This record gives sequence, structure tokens and C-alpha cells, in this order.
Amino acid sequence: MSSNARHVPVMLQRCLDMLAPALAAPGAVVVDCTLGAGGHSEALLKAFPDVRLVALDRDPTALALAGERLAPYGERATLVRAVYHELPEVLERLGIPKVQGVLFDLGVSSMQLDEADRGFAYAQDAPLDMRMDQTTGMSAAEVLNTYPPGELVRILRAYGEEKQAKRIVSAIVREREKEPFSNSARLVDLIREALPQAAKRTGGNPAKRTFQALRIEVNAELASVEQAIPAAVAALAVGGRIAVLSYQSLEDRIVKQVFAAGAASTAPPGLPVVPERYQPRLKLLTRGAELPTEEEIAENRRAAPARLRGAERIREDVE
Repeated sequence: MSSNARHVPVMLQRCLDMLAPALAAPGAVVVDCTLGAGGHSEALLKAFPDVRLVALDRDPTALALAGERLAPYGERATLVRAVYHELPEVLERLGIPKVQGVLFDLGVSSMQLDEADRGFAYAQDAPLDMRMDQTTGMSAAEVLNTYPPGELVRILRAYGEEKQAKRIVSAIVREREKEPFSNSARLVDLIREALPQAAKRTGGNPAKRTFQALRIEVNAELASVEQAIPAAVAALAVGGRIAVLSYQSLEDRIVKQVFAAGAASTAPPGLPVVPERYQPRLKLLTRGAELPTEEEIAENRRAAPARLRGAERIREDVE
């Protein structure tokens, strides 16, 4: 299955419209921090014929597939194997001091969800891997089989917002002593059995929150987002714009906080004139988070939980 066939970019036109004013000038550089199958990147290159694209992804498979897709654009597209919080190092290596646009499409990519053997999807049995880069780090199975019970409870509560974390972890610990976990179906069945009936009746698949928590832990996603969003704001030239798609409240909260801090004055109260160094650095482009329309969800059901926030850089940092 080609990357084109299996990937409909989420809220694509709105992302393009949000970034458009910053990408009109010749020589503009836009960074797609989450390349995935390359849908957003391809659309950026098509929509803005003079733009240069830098695209990041930690997944070698994604880079290879997206590389084929973007090959017609030649030197306009630079693909880099990196995690998005490594953006400052990537730009320094490429000799790019500032950029005009940044796009994030956070979470797991459609391509990774669609690859059964990656173990991201709880709807089909697969090895419990969940690493976005399968060449490094611990798999989800290793986390389940080796983490102390207290640490597993913390992860499920913090990253999955799972109210039944203790009950699920007790069942995991009991079962892993009999046989280590290796596949997703066994974990899904265990969660179904561990939860009380009332908890199974709400919120879709009862394994959803546990799988989200494991994926975030395996890929250190929230720590990366906490570093990456401020780094991306810092990389923007004045007039540059950033658009961020989030899919769960923990990511969205980080984006909201970074944008709100950038759009606020830091002046002490009572100053008759506010010096420039205290003035806001960002202008918010969305009132709260924009949600997908029914049409956007019909086009791609994975858009349903998406939240889009945007901001524009309106002044440089002043020491």
C-alpha cells in the first residue's frame, strides 16, 4: 500500500491556510516536525512553490516512504532522521538561523497505526513494540515486563489518565509472573477482564488509555513535546507562524501553555510604560483550540480527537 493511499492528512487545508501568510515570500523555509507518510509535507511543497521544506522523523520506515513521495521536489525537500525536540541542532547543522513556518502533527502517525507489526493499535494482535524508531530504546513489552508496579501505575495515570490504573497493573503483574507479555491481544483481553463493568461502558475500547500511556512512555513523547514547542517558537523569524495538531489533552495542554506564555506580557504590574523586553512575543491565531468539522472527520476518522492551535511570532527576544 503506498503512503499516498493510506494517509489523508488531518485538517490539511486549515493548516495550509494558517501557515500561508508566512510562506509567501521567496526563500521561505517551513519545517514539518512530524513527517510521517509525508502528506502534510507534500501539500506544503505543492501549495507554496518557492518554499524550502525541512522534514523530521525518527522512524526510518517513514523517512524512506516519504522520501519516495517527495522525490519529485528534489532539493526543495530536506529529510532528516531526528526527533522533533532536536530541531535546533538540525537547523544549526543545515545553516538555517530562522524559519518562516513550523508544523507539528503530534502523536502516532497513520502509517504506524496501519502497520500491524508495530503494535500501536489495540484493535489487532501484534508484537507489543510501539517504538517509533525500532532501532533504539525499550519496547512496550519490555516496559510491561520489567517496570515496578508503582511505576506502571504512575505511567497509566499520568499518560493515559486511566482511573483504573491500580486494578490493571495488579492484573499485569500477576500475569507477567506466569509468562512475560509479548503480544497486544493478551494485554487487551487482560484489561477487559480487569475493569469493572461500568468502566467498560464508556470511552470506546477499554484498552485505549493503557496503550496511549505505554506509547507515550516508550517514545518519551511528552518530554519531547515540552522541549520541542518552545524550541520551534524560538526558531521562528518575526512574522513566522507555527501550527500544532494535538490528539490528546496532555499534548494540547503543553501547546496551550507555551503559546499563552508567549502571548502574554511579562511586565511587573504598575509600569506606566512597558519596555519592549516585556512585550508579548506571540500573537495567537486560534481562539482556544480549533476542532475538526464533520466533513474533516468523514474524510479521515482519525481527525476526530484533533485539536489545532496556531501562533505568529511578532517580535524577537530582547535580552
